[in-house]
Amino acid sequence: MKSNIVIFWLLTVYFALLATVYTVWNIIDHGRIEWSGSTTILLSAGLTAFIAVYLMLVQKKQGGVLVEDRLDSDIDDGDPELGEFSPWSWWPIFLAFSASIVVLGLCIGFNFWLSFITVPLVIVSIVGWVYEYYRGNFAR
Repeated sequence: MKSNIVIFWLLTVYFALLATVYTVWNIIDHGRIEWSGSTTILLSAGLTAFIAVYLMLVQKKQGGVLVEDRLDSDIDDGDPELGEFSPWSWWPIFLAFSASIVVLGLCIGFNFWLSFITVPLVIVSIVGWVYEYYRGNFAR
């Protein structure tokens, strides 16, 4: 996390310097300030400063050195269990296909009949994915 904080502070300084150079360059070249670009670059500096401050506060709240900041840590040290995933499940593919057909029906000439026909497929695929551990070999 320390490296991320340093990177965002460097980005803040870079954007602030870039906003200054951009503004001065426009004054020299055109005789006036180009407000759109100057404001955008300066606000980018502000946003990166917000992220850097947020990361600093998060690191302070955690109260210690993170696993990714230690030089003696292994890959397995920072590998938490994120959840239970089914690598054999076909339901996400079926859901993605049916949802894409629904969106395709809405996008191409507002073909509501195509969306209307495939909405039940979306519902079936959501129910199938949610209840896949209640039937068959993997029932609990």
